[in-house]
Amino acid sequence: MLLKSIDTLVYQWIGLDPESRFGAAVHFFLYDTVKIFLLLAVMIFTIGILRTWLPERKLKLWMGKGGVWANVVAALFGAITPFCSCSSIPIFISLLKAGVPLGVTFSFLVTSPIINEYLVILMASEFGIPVTVAYVTSGLLIGVFAGVILGRLKLERHLETDIIESAHDTDDEIEYTFAKRLKFGVDEAVSVIRSIWIWVLVGVAIGAFIHNYVPQDTIHSLMDATGIFSVPIATVLGVPMFGSSAAIVPVAVVLFEKGIPLGTALAFMMAMAALSLPEAIMLRRTMRLPLIAVFFGITTLAIIATGYLLNALSQYL
Repeated sequence: MLLKSIDTLVYQWIGLDPESRFGAAVHFFLYDTVKIFLLLAVMIFTIGILRTWLPERKLKLWMGKGGVWANVVAALFGAITPFCSCSSIPIFISLLKAGVPLGVTFSFLVTSPIINEYLVILMASEFGIPVTVAYVTSGLLIGVFAGVILGRLKLERHLETDIIESAHDTDDEIEYTFAKRLKFGVDEAVSVIRSIWIWVLVGVAIGAFIHNYVPQDTIHSLMDATGIFSVPIATVLGVPMFGSSAAIVPVAVVLFEKGIPLGTALAFMMAMAALSLPEAIMLRRTMRLPLIAVFFGITTLAIIATGYLLNALSQYL
């Protein structure tokens, strides 16, 4: 129904030629934009309601106990919170203030931007369920691995304790009625879509251009030139490109369809989500440069390793 409506709009009402690249690009842009926003509105509303049952105070107690299980809980907590890398920092500070070990808080800080509901929704609709499951599993493992390693290094001395001690802790429990749960779901959907809509449009527009104007041979020649180093190059390129993952998912899908290996495309997405220059600048208020460097270094190595692993497993996904 949606596809037929877009066909009518683009090729009959607007009058574009269905055989032209421009007509196909406009059709691609409109169809993917409408599909993505519909999926986001419904799924974020549903997930928002489910999140009202989340026992955040208990999660903090579990994370405060330390151990690998605490890293797993922190990574899962990060996966169900809809934050970008910069928005995760206030929660990171709150966890530190609550007495959660540094390595455990890093598991949250790594996983929160890599995995969130709108990214999972977009990936499931564009890449399919098997690839999405592999991505989510990889993101959780990266968060747990990075947190465990950072925790073992005992780097608490590099924290700016004055910032942490002055942080305002907002850990009040909220009593939810059914009406409040519905309102929370609506507010969540509106808030998330309002914060990412421009990135969705940008990402779909870039994807439409690549899909219809960039020859597949060009993509293949770029891959041949980088060879085995494509994963670390993609990861490093993702660091300075701060932006919402909503923008890169449509681009990553098109690049994958054009011949970019799956692991390489997903490593680029992970690096852009979890490692950004604005995040490093904001983290400088809470920790010293050596700790930021170690955090970025370990997370980068984990993403690169994951990219190679997903490339090796891509034929089975």
